[in-house]
Amino acid sequence: MFAPVYLDHNASAPLLDAVREAMLPWLGARFGNASSRHEYGRAARRAIDDARAQVAAAVGAHPTEVVFTSGGSEANNLFVKGAAARMKPGLVQVSAIEHPCVREPARQLVRAGWTLAELPADAEGRVQVDALDARAQLVSVMTANNETGVLQDIPAFAAAAKRLGAWLHTDAVQALGKIPLDFRALGVAAMTLSAHKIGGPQGAGALVLDKRVDLEPLIAGGGHERGLRSGTENIAAIVGFGVACEEAVAALGARREAMQAQRALIERCVAEQGGSVFGAGAERLPNTCYFALPGIDGETLVGKLDRAGFAVASGAACSSASPEPSRTLTAMGVAADLARGAVRVSVGASTTMQDVNEFCGALARVADELRGLRAMAAA
Repeated sequence: MFAPVYLDHNASAPLLDAVREAMLPWLGARFGNASSRHEYGRAARRAIDDARAQVAAAVGAHPTEVVFTSGGSEANNLFVKGAAARMKPGLVQVSAIEHPCVREPARQLVRAGWTLAELPADAEGRVQVDALDARAQLVSVMTANNETGVLQDIPAFAAAAKRLGAWLHTDAVQALGKIPLDFRALGVAAMTLSAHKIGGPQGAGALVLDKRVDLEPLIAGGGHERGLRSGTENIAAIVGFGVACEEAVAALGARREAMQAQRALIERCVAEQGGSVFGAGAERLPNTCYFALPGIDGETLVGKLDRAGFAVASGAACSSASPEPSRTLTAMGVAADLARGAVRVSVGASTTMQDVNEFCGALARVADELRGLRAMAAA
């Protein structure tokens, strides 16, 4: 069976072998409910506790600060809606480049009497700290953008939020496993993580939460996860998440160096084709290149590359069905015509330099073909 070269790790990463092996017993012989008192249940509880410690260690947090969820979207909703429910309505600020699972729950707060304001980004995709409003009560700024890979100055936002008495949340889903993360050093009130971006299973995530923050749970029930997320735990996914975190941290240094070299080669190829790399002037994730080639539609380029054997994206996976230009690029002031040409390449642990070299050759061939077709149509 034909398997294209996978260059879309920001959408989801392949399951690591060590993760699969750790999960398998919990998909078979080990099936106890972690709330049960017998040995089956106690074994399940120990497995969850071990995974909680692994996730916490990956980001410099205490295990009691880790709340397991079904993924990053639930964790983001839990913070935004849960924190707001414990406050009098006021001002919530989110960055203009946030993922929809932060932006949409923030918009929903407006129906409950909240005011929503966006924090603008500059032309490189850096969110502006000085735009933080003195009236803000809740603030959310992602650590790394899922499209451009641009990193934000989260400690600066945390310090500003602290002076204002606001709770700062950061969606660190894309940053985990690609750059060092330290929950305590960042100074945030809450941080969102997800397993499937680092070679863990889909359907597992966590909200790392400062114990001083009071949240209203989204899911009421038996009081699981300190009463913040009721429901029988997905033990296999949680175990896999823990192992993925441990693997990601252990390989971080070597992996970053390899990804940076691969990205540099891709960007040289893009430059040779006369392309533009979005956010190139800012500090970025080492694995992400978001670019456009002049006069070439992004969706068309993605389709051609897919048929050539390379899986890349035209933007965020969650918004790939939308014909509108990327909200992130619009917030950066990128012209709509150029934004519609955007293509994201994101390498990962399984990517080799040979993969990247072959991709560069394919990109040059496909770009030449599309330019030729355009010239014929214009003749």
